[in-house]
Amino acid sequence: MTEPAHLRLPIFPLGTVLFPEGVLPLRVFEARYLDMVRDCLRDETEFGVCLITRGNEVGQPAEHERIGCAARIEHWDMTQLGLLNIRTRGTGRFEILSSTVTTSGLILAEVVPLPPEPDEPVPLVYRACVRLLERIVEDVAEKADDPAGGLVAAPYRYDSASWVSYRLCEFLPLTGPAKAHLLALNDPLARLRILDEYLRQQKVI
Repeated sequence: MTEPAHLRLPIFPLGTVLFPEGVLPLRVFEARYLDMVRDCLRDETEFGVCLITRGNEVGQPAEHERIGCAARIEHWDMTQLGLLNIRTRGTGRFEILSSTVTTSGLILAEVVPLPPEPDEPVPLVYRACVRLLERIVEDVAEKADDPAGGLVAAPYRYDSASWVSYRLCEFLPLTGPAKAHLLALNDPLARLRILDEYLRQQKVI
């Protein structure tokens, strides 16, 4: 089997976790990230999002998780000088092998893309999770000023264990480390099982 090629990816450490096919709006104002976005738009490339483990989103480069998700910029606008609004979509997971920090404070990492997890149909035992997600998505869509720019991107794949489990991870009030752990799992049914147990413990379903 051919090993996946290593990639050079700028890293945006954040206090949130991005999942494949997830939507992440960002307000960008630091020079290092404005330059990063400019380069990504010009070259039609992606950047990586990793959960912060120590530090902050602004200022000195933060320490972050080793596994993250690549982000593709789908829309941008600058309503005021120096403040860039972007809407990104998660593409694929990656693992960081090594990283350096540029003079501007931008983290550049050598990463290896992780293969897409083997998707499965949602078992009947987890139908309550699907029904909950359907209600959440409907509620989010109703509140969105622009459904096309909302927090969930179509198509809605309620028959996919990967899609359902990733979207629940985004919307449930889990801790950052818990979400990072669920992102790192390569088994959508195992992820669904954990989420189902959590929801039952919380008496949500």
